[in-house]
Amino acid sequence: MESKTRPLSLKRWRMAFSEKERAQSLFQQLRIHPALCHILVQRGIDTFDAAKSFFRPTVDHLHSPWLLKDMDKAVDRVLQAFNDEEKILVFGDYDVDGTTSVACMYHFLSRHYDRLDFYIPHRYREGYGVSRAGIDFAHANGFKLIIALDCGIKSVALIAYAKSLGIDFIVCDHHLPDETLPDAVAILNPKQKDCPYPFKELCGCGVGFKLICALTERMRLPPTEAYQYLDLVATAIAADIVSMSGENRILAFCGLEKANRDPNNGIKALSTLSGLQTKLEINNLVFMIAPRVNAAGRMDDARKAVQLFLAETPEAAMEWAEQLQTDNSERKLADSSITEEALALIEGDETLLNRLSTVLYQPHWHKGVVGIVASRLIEHYYRPTIVLTQSGEVVAGSARSVAGFNVYEAIHQCKDLLLGYGGHFYAAGMTLHPDNVDAFMERFEAVVQESIHPDLLVPEIVIDIELAFRDITQSFYNILSQMEPFGPDNLRPTFISRGVRNTGYSKIVKEKHLRFSLRQDGVTFSGIGFGMADKMPLLEGNKPVDVVYKLDINEWNGDKTLQLRVVDVKPSE
Repeated sequence: MESKTRPLSLKRWRMAFSEKERAQSLFQQLRIHPALCHILVQRGIDTFDAAKSFFRPTVDHLHSPWLLKDMDKAVDRVLQAFNDEEKILVFGDYDVDGTTSVACMYHFLSRHYDRLDFYIPHRYREGYGVSRAGIDFAHANGFKLIIALDCGIKSVALIAYAKSLGIDFIVCDHHLPDETLPDAVAILNPKQKDCPYPFKELCGCGVGFKLICALTERMRLPPTEAYQYLDLVATAIAADIVSMSGENRILAFCGLEKANRDPNNGIKALSTLSGLQTKLEINNLVFMIAPRVNAAGRMDDARKAVQLFLAETPEAAMEWAEQLQTDNSERKLADSSITEEALALIEGDETLLNRLSTVLYQPHWHKGVVGIVASRLIEHYYRPTIVLTQSGEVVAGSARSVAGFNVYEAIHQCKDLLLGYGGHFYAAGMTLHPDNVDAFMERFEAVVQESIHPDLLVPEIVIDIELAFRDITQSFYNILSQMEPFGPDNLRPTFISRGVRNTGYSKIVKEKHLRFSLRQDGVTFSGIGFGMADKMPLLEGNKPVDVVYKLDINEWNGDKTLQLRVVDVKPSE
C-alpha cells in the first residue's frame, strides 16, 4: 500500500561531497582503488596513520576512562561502598542499552563484592528512567548507593528525593543534559559541559564500561577483567543506533571479535534461536539479537534480559533466551496486526492521506510496539509519524521522523497540549489527556506544514561515488569489507553506475522483488532489488539506466559471488 500523494518509489539522489585533492593525496600513500580513498576522506580519514587505525582497530586505541569528568569521584564512591559494606543497587533502563549496561556492571561488581542487586523499572508501571518506585525499593531494602546506567541525567527531582533518604547516586548516562544537573555524587556523561572526554557519542553501556575500566585500573586487576564485556558493549552500540565512528567503532569491532571467539552465554543462546549459521556481524546484532532483548521490556519485564546476560551456563542462558523468543513472537504479531490496521485507517480516509504528517490513535493498540509501528508507517508514507494508544488514564505515544526534520522540536511546539514529552531529533515519546488527542493531531499537522521543506517528504539516497562495473573486483570488495562494522557516520558505501543495460535475464521473483542482470561495457553483474518489482518496465527495451547499489556477497549452494544490492534505478539522462 503506497501513498496516493507521495509514492515511495520516488527518491532523491544526492552525490556526497568529495575532496579530490585530499583523496588523491591519500591514494599516493595507500595505493588502493581511488574510489575507496574518496570514501575514506569523506569519513574524515585522510592520512596513512588514520587509515591504519581505521582498518586495524585495537583496544590500545581506546581513550583513558579517567578523561571522563567525575570519574575519580565515581571510583572513590564505589570503593567506599566496598569498604563500608554498603548495599549497592545497579539501576538501568529496560532497552538493550540499559539491560546490557546493568548486566556488565552487576557482573563485574559481583566478582568482587556481594552486597548488591539490580533494578530495571517496569516499562508500563514506572516508565522510562529513574523511578520513584525504584528509589523506594532501594530505601526499603537498605541500599546506600545507586549506580544509574543509561538514565538519570534529567532525574533532578528524583535524585534529590533519594538524597533526602540518605541514598547516593552515580549517574552513567549519554543523553543530552539540561541546564540543571542532578545532585549526584558523580555524573559520568561525555556530553556534559566541561567534560574533556574526546569522544562524545558513547552509548549508556559504553559509559558504564568506562567506569568498569577505571575500577579495574584502581583495583589493579588485569584489563581482561573489563574486556570480557566487549560483546555486550557492541550489542548496545548496535541496538542504540549511535555513531559508528571513533571509539564506538573500536568497541564494536573488538566486541564482535569477542562475540565470535568467546561469546557471552546470552548472546550465544539468542544467536542459536535466531538460526544464525555464520559469523556474527553487526547486522545480526541489530536485526536478530536486539529485537529479542527489547521484546522483554516491550511485552513483559526486562529483568529477564539481564538474567539472560548473567547466565553462567549455556543451559541457563537458553531457558532465558526461550522466554525472550516468546516475547518477540508476541511482539511481531502485535506489530504486524497494528501496522495493518493503521494502514487501513489511512487508506480509508482522504484527509489522512493528504496530510504532511501521520498521527493515529486507537485505545486498544499495544503500548510496547507503537514506536515500531510508527517506523513501519514511514516505510509506506514518508512523513513525520506519531502513533498513540491508551495507557491507564492517559494517552501515550511514540513519534518517528524523516531525515532532516526535528520531530522533538515539532512536539515541543505542542507542549501546552501534553502532560509530558521527551526524546531527540528523530524519535520522541509523549503523554497527553484523552480530551486533547484531536487538538494535538491538528496542531502537530499545522506545525509540520509550517516548518517542513517539501524535499524532506521524499526519501533521499546519498551516493558516495560513481563506480564502473570493471572496477568491482574481489580485492576491491575485500578492502571495502574491512571498513566494517558499518553504522551511522560509517554507513555501508553506496555506489552509482551509469548507462547500464539489462542483459535480458532480469526477472521478477516472488512477485515483489527484482533479480537484476546488468551489463556495462562488456562486464555483467547480477543484483537483487527487494520490493522493486515495479521497476521492471525501466529495464525493458534495452534502454540504458543508472543504478544505485551497495555491494555484498550472495551465497548459494556454498558458492560465494559478488552481487549488487540495488537501492534504486532510473532511466539514464
